[in-house]
Amino acid sequence: QLQLVQSGGGSVQPGGSLRLSCAASGGNLENYAVGWFRQAPGKGREGIAGISSIDDKLYYEDSVKGRFSISRDNAKNTVYLQMNSLKIEDTAVYYCAADLNAWVVTPEMARYWGQGTQVTVSS
Repeated sequence: QLQLVQSGGGSVQPGGSLRLSCAASGGNLENYAVGWFRQAPGKGREGIAGISSIDDKLYYEDSVKGRFSISRDNAKNTVYLQMNSLKIEDTAVYYCAADLNAWVVTPEMARYWGQGTQVTVSS
């Protein structure tokens, strides 16, 4: 059973950067598609970035393109989300998720979830 443990997050001023980590145990994460999701208060959970299980193709939701970057470190069995040029509207709880599907870009596509981590962007 794959388990995902998230780290990183916290509070930052607009324009700042944070890196989220999603470390896996119980399986080889390089065989899984991984997605990053976020959920702001009163809103649904949205997929913002993904990395394919087949050829490591990348997906970004329009609002984060050019600012966020998803990557794998197979040696550490970890996927990262580097977030730059953060905006107030990026404030949310962030989740990583994984599945053996080719992609994980909607919540319904993911079987395994991290515990979530709060990202707060404020001045």
